Amino acid sequence: MDICVIGLGYIGLPTAALLANEGHLVTGVDVSSRVVNTINEGKIHIVEPELFNFVSKAVANKRLIASLKPTTADIFILAVPTPFHQNNIPNIDYVIASAYSIAPYLKPGNIVILESTSPVGTTEKVEKTLREEGVDTSQLHIAHCPERVLPGHIMRELVENDRIVGGLTLESSEKVAGFYRSFVTGDVLVTDARTAEMAKLTENSFRDVNIAFANELSILCDKFEIDVWELIRLANRHPRVNILQPGTGVGGHCIAVDPWFIVHEGGADARMIRAAREINDYKTIWVIEKIVTEIELFQKEYKRLPVVACMGLAFKPNIDDLRESPALEVFQALQAKNFEVLAVEPNLKHHSSIYLTVWQDAIEEADILVYLVSHKEFIDLKPKIKTLDFCGVEQL
Repeated sequence: MDICVIGLGYIGLPTAALLANEGHLVTGVDVSSRVVNTINEGKIHIVEPELFNFVSKAVANKRLIASLKPTTADIFILAVPTPFHQNNIPNIDYVIASAYSIAPYLKPGNIVILESTSPVGTTEKVEKTLREEGVDTSQLHIAHCPERVLPGHIMRELVENDRIVGGLTLESSEKVAGFYRSFVTGDVLVTDARTAEMAKLTENSFRDVNIAFANELSILCDKFEIDVWELIRLANRHPRVNILQPGTGVGGHCIAVDPWFIVHEGGADARMIRAAREINDYKTIWVIEKIVTEIELFQKEYKRLPVVACMGLAFKPNIDDLRESPALEVFQALQAKNFEVLAVEPNLKHHSSIYLTVWQDAIEEADILVYLVSHKEFIDLKPKIKTLDFCGVEQL
């Protein structure tokens, strides 16, 4: 089939490349000419294991073409960002814009799939947008199928993970589910659009709540002078206890964002989900305060500011994704205070506004090493300078 994928980011490009290698003719659409040109050269603009092989093969076989504009197709997949506005208000502007962009190319019988993680009711807004553009949506099959992949394992999990398909009609649900069953080895579960939207938000909110418990424990253990890593190891020996690992905060486009979609719509009834978001956001502030205290102690003793190396900027280990990254927030906060800070992110070759220091040089130059992300390069370094470990890398 002819497939048009709108958005060539962390989900859109892997999806487009996978489908192209399944034998479909795929047009991937992005607003960035740099991204489009990179992909058409058979290269990639993001770090993800196995992705380069999929893209280069698909482009070489002329099964994947990147473009700045949509084209006619049998299936349209919307995989664009859904961030939030100020004050954590959901922002579906990119979703609506993508609906506008495909409207002129739609024809009866087409499938339109929203894969972007979205507030409840967004799939209905896509249908409304298309209808207002003069499209006879009664002749389309419109559904929501949220992605459920883990960065670093995307190419495998796109195939192996169960998928949830929620159509605006039962017929649409079954039609779209049939498409996913053609390449997904996991179960493809059918429901309605609103339940599918809420399912993805629920999955990420569940993670957020559990991480918040671990992060709150880490703050309490620091207050009580207890090693939180030992505490969690011991508590997890209980057969029905599985406490997650604390960190610098919570980042990424999913867990750090999606719970706010529920809180915004749920209001006062979303008390636990709101509290978890606030705890995880506060953990990053707490980390900044701990580092500042250490800097002040060093300055008092040595009569100069220390050089501080921020080890890791990504939102999780071994990827290059900086979206909503608490580690990046820590670095920028220290930089704003005019401290001498080195940015270390081994998964990035360069950054448009941040000078990156390789970790080997950082160890030599720094007075204080701050572990913010447990990248594999940082394991077993054992530096001979003061270290602050907020992500448990020294426990690995």
